[in-house]
Amino acid sequence: MYDALEFSKIANQNNIKLITSHRSGEAIDSQISHIGIATNSKMLKIGIVGGERVAKLNELIRLAEYDLIQGIAQI
Repeated sequence: MYDALEFSKIANQNNIKLITSHRSGEAIDSQISHIGIATNSKMLKIGIVGGERVAKLNELIRLAEYDLIQGIAQI
C-alpha cells in the first residue's frame, strides 16, 4: 500500500489521472472507496452494480455527504 500511495503522489504531481480499480473476487467491504479518495483518483472502477459492489457505492454516497470526494470525476 505504501508504494501505491507514493506512486499516486508522483502521478498527481505530474498531472497523471489515476483510476482506482477493483479485483475480481474481492470481499464485501468499502476499502477501495477510501483508497480512491486517498490517492485523489479521478475514477473508481468497481464493475457491474450488484452484491459486494453495492457496499462500495454506498460508502461513496456516505462520504459525499461529508464533501470528501470532491476530486472524483473532475477529469
